[in-house]
Amino acid sequence: MSLLRTRWAAGTDLSELALGSAWEPLVIGLRPPSAAQYADDFDAVQAWANRWRAQLPAGLHVQWQVVGGRRSGAVQLPVRAVIETREDLWQLLQVEAQASLFEKILAQVAADLPDARTWVARHPQPVLAVAPHWSAFIAVVRWVRDAMPTGAWIRQVDVPGVDTKFVEAHRETLAALLEVCLPPERIFTGSSFAQRYGFAFKPAYARLRRPDRTHLLPGVSEMAVPVTELSALDLPGQVFVVENETTYHAFPPVPDTLLFLGSGYGVSRLLQVDWLAQRPVTYWGDLDTHGFVMLDRLRARFPQVRSMLMDRATLLEHERHWGVEDSPVNAHLEHLSADEAALYVDLVEDRYAVGLRLEQERIRFGRVLAAVGL
Repeated sequence: MSLLRTRWAAGTDLSELALGSAWEPLVIGLRPPSAAQYADDFDAVQAWANRWRAQLPAGLHVQWQVVGGRRSGAVQLPVRAVIETREDLWQLLQVEAQASLFEKILAQVAADLPDARTWVARHPQPVLAVAPHWSAFIAVVRWVRDAMPTGAWIRQVDVPGVDTKFVEAHRETLAALLEVCLPPERIFTGSSFAQRYGFAFKPAYARLRRPDRTHLLPGVSEMAVPVTELSALDLPGQVFVVENETTYHAFPPVPDTLLFLGSGYGVSRLLQVDWLAQRPVTYWGDLDTHGFVMLDRLRARFPQVRSMLMDRATLLEHERHWGVEDSPVNAHLEHLSADEAALYVDLVEDRYAVGLRLEQERIRFGRVLAAVGL
């Protein structure tokens, strides 16, 4: 039975049914008592056989064989069990309702969304896991394929009973269906559901200000601007990128400077700003493994990037402020200087402490002033 339930859980039998594979009766050897057991304890063997007669599971057919003779008495023993039809298998596993429901869903998909039939046939258990929603899935896919306006937001999906939360909750199933139902030219590169299937999506924003409180634009001292628009501004000044928002607000008033808030791996947004290649760029991140990964990523795009306060002397000077990095990384970084790479290896190998990190806001402000020349 465990093998049969494993097959059911894997969807093997439902897939074979959906894909039109002919049913082959399943034969299961029952391992009847040995000749020695039969000779030693005839009554026990006969009782074992009687239990099979009295407790034969529905859906299972048993083949019997007469064993014994004049000396010890003859007894019929079950030697193998046979599951003759799929219906017998459903009955044996007590899954008739699930099998019937899957066939109904398969028929609905074949009629209303035929391009998805093979996917449904190959994934019966995931299909059953979301069984109540198949009418909505079909309607959403057809709307995206046939009625979706160019640049629509997911919020604009116009299907009864479907809203943004529904799409978010079932995006894996919807994505699988869209992959097989949309023409290739309607599927785009991108990591998000919205990007891949042509929906509008929230743009990446960069946040920046001038730390000396002069204006970026007339009357504007700070901006959060879509990166695509920032690329066209080409603002003058040297560039500093910091990790932490508190540091961003408290940064010294260095003149002729653009200060960007990196916000962790959000620093990658700046890779799209081409004019940074013509600016002096300084990156100041936390002194931990992730900080060096972000430095490496930024310098891979802009080789002139230098680091600030991400050195061994700064780390050792602030030992009383050391913390613990939750999930250190151990990536191969190709764009660090020799000193940066050596310190990164020491952090990875826990030379000073396990998971050591020094957050930038814990560094004495006097060291920050000295680093920027004030």
